[in-house]
Amino acid sequence: MKKIIVASGNPVKIESTKRAFQKVFPNETFELEGIEVESGVPDQPVGEHETLLGASTRAQNAQLIDGDYWVGIEGGVAEREDQLEAFAWIVILHHGKKSLGRTGSFFLPHKVSELVHQGVELGEADDIVFGQSDSKRKQGSVGLLTHGVLDRTTYYEQALVLALIPFVNEEFYF
Repeated sequence: MKKIIVASGNPVKIESTKRAFQKVFPNETFELEGIEVESGVPDQPVGEHETLLGASTRAQNAQLIDGDYWVGIEGGVAEREDQLEAFAWIVILHHGKKSLGRTGSFFLPHKVSELVHQGVELGEADDIVFGQSDSKRKQGSVGLLTHGVLDRTTYYEQALVLALIPFVNEEFYF
């Protein structure tokens, strides 16, 4: 059994990691542990660089716990075409090897963007605008905006699968 350390206590991030690893390695069994670690970036990262740095720092800090894989997931926002774009970076570490994956992106509604520009973290802004509570630990922005067609777990899962590509094709990557 292989151990995966997810650098978050968020059940969405843990479940998406579990699903991705099970799909990519169907003949393996995994034990997952979520731990809260520092990201080294603000609660609401802005821009590709800051968001990727947060995911990398999370994965590195998770290595304090013994395991086989360490996963950092960081959601961020960036200005694009006068709108606020949401996305996430994934970093997976495995015995000295590193791989990256990125979610697709989508644009946030004006009211949510205004709150984020005022310094409110995206999950909290969603809760205010959509009358939710703790949505970032549930369906997230993507689930709220797609009316459940795509939830946060599935959204992250796809990027995690992409980040695992090098580990199932090591002869081409490492």
